[in-house]
Amino acid sequence: MQDNFKIKTEVFEGPLELLLSLIEKRKLLINDISLAQVTDDFIKYLESHPEMPINQSSQFIVIASTLLLIKSKSLLPTLTLTEEENKNVEDLELRLKIYQKYKEAGEKLSEIFGKSPLFERNFVPTNDTVIFAPSKNISIESLKEAGFRVLQKIPKVEKLPQAIVRKVVSLEETMQKLTSRIKSSLQMSFKDFAGVGKAEKVNVIVSFIAMLELVKQGMIAVTQSDAYEDIKMETKDISTPNYL
Repeated sequence: MQDNFKIKTEVFEGPLELLLSLIEKRKLLINDISLAQVTDDFIKYLESHPEMPINQSSQFIVIASTLLLIKSKSLLPTLTLTEEENKNVEDLELRLKIYQKYKEAGEKLSEIFGKSPLFERNFVPTNDTVIFAPSKNISIESLKEAGFRVLQKIPKVEKLPQAIVRKVVSLEETMQKLTSRIKSSLQMSFKDFAGVGKAEKVNVIVSFIAMLELVKQGMIAVTQSDAYEDIKMETKDISTPNYL
């Protein structure tokens, strides 16, 4: 029985477990650079598990969004993060380091668990009969008062304020939009497509990641004349453009 002892909870099988295992496989230290490098592997895991329950997938998505933020920062040095975004990045690093310590401690405990027990379990059956012997001071009125005190201590239901959920910028939709736009004109400026300086920061980040993913898939090619200059994107399809 002791050899089959395992600790299995949602925490140990959650996104931190996956993220830590990806870092350990690449033999990296826990920092923002390492997190940027394993972002693609983490996203691939999510894409390969579409049947994941929503209560678990929400935890993975929260961490995935922070990883995308870290990767965008590493690819765009001029990108300035807000105080809340910086706090999210630091919080993820801290949680991962703490989880790593707990995991190492758990592995050491599993090695010694049950090896030298201090006491042996006693399975001697007993024939003791449980007898309810209330105090002489207990009465119907005292029981009634005790019941009221218990009911008063029950937490009251509180109505939480409703939050308005903003529309999520879809990476897949942005990739399709960029593919369609660039096929119609063969060449396009990233600044014009992403609306740099006009659109919200999250739109620029998602557009940049969509561009990198299309380059990775061999759909488009990009050039940049100098550091921090605008990026020119062009399709690898040399067929006649379709002007819409």
